[in-house]
Amino acid sequence: MPEGAVERTVIDADGKMPLIDWRELRQYRDLFYFLVWRDIKTRYAQSVLGVGWAVIQPVFSMIVFTIVFGRLAQVDSDGVPYAIFSFTALVPWTYFSGALTGASGSLTSASNMITKVYFPRLVIPFAPVLGKLVDFAIAMLLLFGMMAWFRILPTAGVLFLPALILLMMATSAGMGMWLTALSVQYRDINYAMGFLVQLLMYAAPVVYPASAVPEQFRLLYSLFPMAGVIEGFRSALLGTNPMPWDMIGVGAVSALIIFISGAAYFRRMERIFADVV
Repeated sequence: MPEGAVERTVIDADGKMPLIDWRELRQYRDLFYFLVWRDIKTRYAQSVLGVGWAVIQPVFSMIVFTIVFGRLAQVDSDGVPYAIFSFTALVPWTYFSGALTGASGSLTSASNMITKVYFPRLVIPFAPVLGKLVDFAIAMLLLFGMMAWFRILPTAGVLFLPALILLMMATSAGMGMWLTALSVQYRDINYAMGFLVQLLMYAAPVVYPASAVPEQFRLLYSLFPMAGVIEGFRSALLGTNPMPWDMIGVGAVSALIIFISGAAYFRRMERIFADVV
């Protein structure tokens, strides 16, 4: 800076600010990394089973679903054993439900930080979205082990798994921004999360195949992005059906709308977070 020059900071009006200031998030990346690490560490600190908790929930859910839906209800599993059919869906679903639950209550649990210092508030709901990837990676390793046990080889569609994972993360982040902004003013959101996650699970093809949905409702059903993600996982890893590009395409558009609208609502409510949290 030239000698005698005065450094100035320009503060734009709210209307001129982007929905997500990626440059500002990058400036606070150390805080972001810390919150992600804290989210991971608090789940396993002083835990007897440690990372085993990352697989206990999907494994026990798989056992219950296999007995109830696979054996008793005789739900179709697209020609593969019901155990791996359900577990393949539970891996992305457990990530989604965990990230959504963590993000929805993140602002209220971080009230001390919000009221004392400034930082981009988006790092708070984004932290669980990244932190839950550790559990997701561990569950994926178990899934590959199950595939080897059942002698199932992945299809060429496995190359599209990164895109499906990004869609899964975008859906979690978008819905997380909506719910965490709403939960600051309406604490009922936190109380209703357990019911909401359970309801959404049965709205996704976790315990049943998407082929059970009538054809005339397939595109409407695909508006829930996780439906395309789950069926995409089954297609890529188990080869149960061709890759459901129609469901994935509709789900991607829906996820984009959820993400953008969630960011807009979060930005709109951000100014009052410190007052009402």
